[in-house]
Amino acid sequence: MKVNFISLAFALVVIATCSSFQVSKEPKKPKNIIIMIGDGMGVSQMSASYYYAKKEPNFSRFPIVGLSKTSSGSHKITDSAAGATAISTGKKTYNGAIGLDMDKECAETLLEYLSKEGKSTGLISTSSITHATPASFFAHEKSRKSAASIAKQMLEAPVDFFAGGGLKYFESGSLIKDLESKGFSINTTGLDKSPLRLNNTSTKFGYLLASDGMPKMINGRGEFLKEASELCIEFLNKDEDGFFIMIEGSQIDWGGHANNSQYVISEVLDFDQAVGAVLDFAEKDGNTLVIVTADHETGGFTLGGKSKKVPFGGLVSDYDEIDPSFSTRGHSSAMVPVLAFGPGAEMFSGIYENTEIHAKILKLLK
Repeated sequence: MKVNFISLAFALVVIATCSSFQVSKEPKKPKNIIIMIGDGMGVSQMSASYYYAKKEPNFSRFPIVGLSKTSSGSHKITDSAAGATAISTGKKTYNGAIGLDMDKECAETLLEYLSKEGKSTGLISTSSITHATPASFFAHEKSRKSAASIAKQMLEAPVDFFAGGGLKYFESGSLIKDLESKGFSINTTGLDKSPLRLNNTSTKFGYLLASDGMPKMINGRGEFLKEASELCIEFLNKDEDGFFIMIEGSQIDWGGHANNSQYVISEVLDFDQAVGAVLDFAEKDGNTLVIVTADHETGGFTLGGKSKKVPFGGLVSDYDEIDPSFSTRGHSSAMVPVLAFGPGAEMFSGIYENTEIHAKILKLLK
């Protein structure tokens, strides 16, 4: 009996110990959420930063890595509108749709939902602010081509800060004056930080710094994306209820469409610098969830070995010299990376549909 009692006691201890390991802690609820979208950035585009950057890319600072499947509701290969809408609304939709579901009904975006929850909001893009990806976070339109109509929707959208191109879509009519009447301070010349510190009359800020898309990095855009991200965080961080920001490195996609590897790589490196600035804030803050992903991959980008002629041997691949190449001038169906840092980041590991990014964020918040 003594032996049985000891065995029973030991078994109960083991069961209690195992049970304690099985109880998982609830993820911490983030105060701030920043989604960074490298438009067209597949795994190969991100990999290029490890060969062409002068130092270790900021992508390495993420503890959690996942993969997202990007097919749209209408096609095996998505476009940016459907891809961004899936992330923004959690619903698959047809290619070309902005903030609508497959039935062309309005779908609430993350930006709209989080604004109703009391958070300040921001949008930053190196394209026009009316372009497919940023538009999918604040507008609802049957076609991504309706830039003028999308611009008008900024008047009623719960956006507190935006920066990018697209001035020509706001110059028509009286949109800029209308935005100013809604409390916006609009700047069309540069990222002047002084209004955020000295101007107490405006409650919102908009920067329209190019007629359409911003200049390419290889044409002298400079550190717009990094500086705009820092400026937006500085402004929105004053909100005690937290903030939501979508930051897009738009032109990784454009370089892929052009099959221009220098264009792609320079845009990826610029995006990584903005990622670094965001992570610097998130590490100090401790309450900010940062998610880096893409809407799709563009160009079928490959980091293959450079082909060289050898005597009597024809062409061979030199495995010590990279020669970036492309398989298409369009998008591909390749999965794209999802990197996560901060409260709740562990939820973003694994392989899942792009709509799950939205679902996981809402689960964290609820």
